[in-house]
Amino acid sequence: MKGGEDDPAHVLQHAPPGFFFGAAESAYQTEGGNENDWTDWEQGSYPDGRPHVKGGVTAARTTDAWNDWPEDVAAAQTLGANMLRVGLEWSRLEPREGEWNEEAVARYRAFFRALRRAAPRSIEPMVTLWHFTLPRWLAQRGGWEAPDALDVFARYVRKVAASFGDEVDWWCTLNEPNVFVAKGYLAAEWPPGVKDPLRAARVLATLLRAHGRAAAELRAVDRTDADGDGHPTRIGLAHNVRIFDPASSHPADALAAAVADTFYNETTVDAVATGRVRIRLPGAVTLDEPAPELLGSFDYLGLNYYTRDFIQGPRWGGAPYQPVRRPGLPRTDMGWEIYPAGLERLLLRYRHRVWPLFVTENGLADREGHQRSTFLLAHLSAVDRALEQGAPVIGYLFWSLTDNFEWSHGFEGRFGLFAVDFAHRPFPSRTATAAVTTFAAVASSLGRDP
Repeated sequence: MKGGEDDPAHVLQHAPPGFFFGAAESAYQTEGGNENDWTDWEQGSYPDGRPHVKGGVTAARTTDAWNDWPEDVAAAQTLGANMLRVGLEWSRLEPREGEWNEEAVARYRAFFRALRRAAPRSIEPMVTLWHFTLPRWLAQRGGWEAPDALDVFARYVRKVAASFGDEVDWWCTLNEPNVFVAKGYLAAEWPPGVKDPLRAARVLATLLRAHGRAAAELRAVDRTDADGDGHPTRIGLAHNVRIFDPASSHPADALAAAVADTFYNETTVDAVATGRVRIRLPGAVTLDEPAPELLGSFDYLGLNYYTRDFIQGPRWGGAPYQPVRRPGLPRTDMGWEIYPAGLERLLLRYRHRVWPLFVTENGLADREGHQRSTFLLAHLSAVDRALEQGAPVIGYLFWSLTDNFEWSHGFEGRFGLFAVDFAHRPFPSRTATAAVTTFAAVASSLGRDP
């Protein structure tokens, strides 16, 4: 092996031809000017007076990517990226039920077209259909719990496929349904802000079926092969995964870690593989339902990986599940452990599934930018080790292209390869961090002989 984990020119030496290497962002976190269920959530507070979003900030402006999207295209070009994962904001496209906003369609089309026609290297858009936010009109009648939620989502996807299929081949139907359920229905930290395990399980099941419905609509409507590779659609979802290790050798810790791992990491993947949704939260929920629409719905499995948790099980009637913080471990600004080996472990776990694997998000909060290059190279080395051992990884996307609005963390989590001065007028300014040079060096090495 030439080089090592600190050598950008050789850090992905086992990457296959055509490997996708780029960055990711989402619509609501970057666009500004949206009005949806999150817009309303941001205005509220918890019973103790704390605002729903740290600092009481909102996403009203964020990076202003709705107007300044050419800067994001330029940033991706600077990286040498050949893919950018972006999102659609449903509430922009369908601000009122049944009303399709053609001006928003035209803007998104211009963005996708600019990516695809970028020089000297085309940037493939991977488009996320749903990334946590819902139009107000759907949220007001129950969101994903509305009786017709699946039909409404399928209709939206059908319109999306017809509007953008000639520019888009890579589709990500849903972003992190397990995170959405955990935050919105178990921790009450995101809308709708409830703690109800049964509702959580039912919404997760609905989201998984929504993916199956979306895959069918995309394949039926999007028949245009935009990149000429023989496949008009490549469909998956972005599944958040993390390592759950026992906090000690106590049997209760091993059991609790296994339960957390099964619910969080395996429920979604098993449902698509088997065509059955099985959700188990011990002592609270057991759900087992057929979902044949999920069979064959993946062309790839997207994995979003960030960190590891050490899990402590119950002690004499205590909490059934409790993360334990170990001192002395490297951490991000948000306190998440930096654990590159976890990405290798998970890629090797899923290598026996039938789908290609795609790292659809991986990154860290690093306001000062001191850790980002090392983090990037260490995690790419983990990907390379997994590739060497047979994991069918076809791409890696860093989160995120720019600093953005990080949901309940507001603007505290700075994940961007390009730092953003949110106070700058008239538009937020973007500044390359040191990791941009590292990223570009890796990008330029792909496809060369090792």
